[in-house]
Amino acid sequence: MAEGNKFQDLEETGEALVAYINNSQLEKLTQVKDEHHAFFDKHAETKKIVTQILKDVAQLEESAGQKLLNMEEEKKRREVELESLEEQLRQCTAQSQMTDSELQFVQRELESLRTAEHELEELQNEVDEDTTEVIPSAVYVAQLYQLITKIKWEYDTPPNILKGVHYGADLATPIDIDTSVRSRRDVSDQLWGFVSTEW
Repeated sequence: MAEGNKFQDLEETGEALVAYINNSQLEKLTQVKDEHHAFFDKHAETKKIVTQILKDVAQLEESAGQKLLNMEEEKKRREVELESLEEQLRQCTAQSQMTDSELQFVQRELESLRTAEHELEELQNEVDEDTTEVIPSAVYVAQLYQLITKIKWEYDTPPNILKGVHYGADLATPIDIDTSVRSRRDVSDQLWGFVSTEW
């Protein structure tokens, strides 16, 4: 029974719709149809534009993401480079401090050498002064000894060997004494034995 009512309602609705269509003007239907087509075309165009915008946005997002990744890699590379430069700076600073210390040490050594050189110059001057005073008197004393003893010494002998020649009145006597095996008194007595007591 209920299904019969539904069918009857559907029939009535269909008849009403057919009556409405029959009563409607053809121009209005054409206008509605044209508007519907225009709306559909506009919808298709809008869909196409929105699809292109979405593609462009996706491409921009991909490009921006790639740039962000590249920037992150560049940032990491720069951080590594910065750490390397900081390490080099630390090493250079340490090297510079070591070089400064070495330079100061060399400067102290140079100053010490200059002081030593100055002292040596002063000593040399003192020796030169003493030499100009002492050597002539030493030469005089040596010549005096030679005149008195009549002994001419050889000076290119080892330190423990006395070599020379005694020029006596009639005879020249060679002298060759090893002072390491004889006492100083024996050596002195032998040498004084050459000296004449006659004046």
